[in-house]
Amino acid sequence: MYGTLNKVTLIGHLGDDVKMHYFEGGNSIARFSIATNEVYINKTTNEKITSTEWHNLVFRNKAAELCEKYLSKGDKIYVEGKIRTRHWQTEDGTTKHTTEIQVTEFIFLTIKKDIDSKTKAMKHADDDRLNNFEIPKIADYDKLNDLPF
Repeated sequence: MYGTLNKVTLIGHLGDDVKMHYFEGGNSIARFSIATNEVYINKTTNEKITSTEWHNLVFRNKAAELCEKYLSKGDKIYVEGKIRTRHWQTEDGTTKHTTEIQVTEFIFLTIKKDIDSKTKAMKHADDDRLNNFEIPKIADYDKLNDLPF
């Protein structure tokens, strides 16, 4: 096989709110991390072990704006993208690097902002129905008990 592939697929929960950065010319970048968990049983101690990995995600332009609008800490998201490593030097000359997922496809799986607003709307609708509910009045209630059989 001669080709190579750089593709990542993740499902995880946001570890923090979305951080936006805007550039001249209208471009933007959203950055946040998601956590993925692996759960297994230690065979010697029979103890349930949870291992968490953190992944730094980068979204660009319209996708970044959608993330800022809808996502918040704890939301669940599906992403596909490519692994990229960036290198830079700090002001004191130290070389830093980070590994990120450059997201190309994504699906919001659970959105607290959306769930909260729907829950509030449903609660208000239920309250309105209960407040406006009237017991029907039957004028000839005694006649209802006069069954012909």
